[in-house]
Amino acid sequence: MAIYSEEMATFIWRNGETIPWEEATIHVNSVGHASVAGIFEGIKAYWNETDEQLYVFRLQDHMKRFLNSIRMVRYGFVYSMDKLCESVLELSRANEYRRDVYIRPYIFQKGIVRELLQAVPGKETELIIDSWPFTSYRDPDQAIDVCVSSWTRIADNVLPARLKCFSNYHNGRLAAMEANVNGYDWPILLDGQGKVTEGPGACLAIVRDGKVVTPSITSSILESVTRDTVGRIVTEVLDIPFEERVIDRTELYICDELFFIGTGWEIMPVASVDRLPVGDGKAGPIGRAIRKAYGEIVRGIDTRYSQWRTPVWL
Repeated sequence: MAIYSEEMATFIWRNGETIPWEEATIHVNSVGHASVAGIFEGIKAYWNETDEQLYVFRLQDHMKRFLNSIRMVRYGFVYSMDKLCESVLELSRANEYRRDVYIRPYIFQKGIVRELLQAVPGKETELIIDSWPFTSYRDPDQAIDVCVSSWTRIADNVLPARLKCFSNYHNGRLAAMEANVNGYDWPILLDGQGKVTEGPGACLAIVRDGKVVTPSITSSILESVTRDTVGRIVTEVLDIPFEERVIDRTELYICDELFFIGTGWEIMPVASVDRLPVGDGKAGPIGRAIRKAYGEIVRGIDTRYSQWRTPVWL
């Protein structure tokens, strides 16, 4: 499965400056331990060929989540929301992007870090904004085969899923490795009560009897910007009922459609769960309609929701 492009940008943003990508280096003793509390965000920008414009999608919402995560780990932070957003646009212009792009702000403790447990509120940090050309994970017309993982999803009072912290992602990584060696494309994790949460790096939704259903934000899931976008599209554009509630494991086996939702995944249909086909084992009509509407909105082809799109080129 292809993940991200290996192409590198010309410039990267570091601690208030746009600098050449190859100059953004640190000592090896400044990595590893520092990443334990490292916070990041995932943002997409989409190229509109007709308008010759690159739109960063829901930039302010992503940065709000970034700032909330920084608050939870008690990092010292001097940059405002406006500065963060402007820096993303500055970096995109410097790299002269005229194609789809993935943008990743991240923050970690500055200097030599050898202590895993000592929390020092307000300690100086490094703030990086990286970016690279992005192609979707895989063809969304080819639905994927998934399994219910034996690994349990982290809980809010253990490692809160709404905290977009690098360390949290090892939970999903273990599940993804297990799925891979067992011949599946991706896993779904359950919580401590056996209820459906999400997949590694992506929320999910099912379709039952014409209604789109997704776990609530208190179900050990990331407060996904894409999930919120899909909810708005389902109700306001497609006029389909949308519900947030607890989902039982067995509903995965009897639902009409199932798809992952995320910045990287966008809308990815599921063909089977634990070798049981979902619907007819192909991308379903509601998922396809959501994907089409989503693609047109993020690129500005559908001109509604202009507040979600921040143009790079003035």
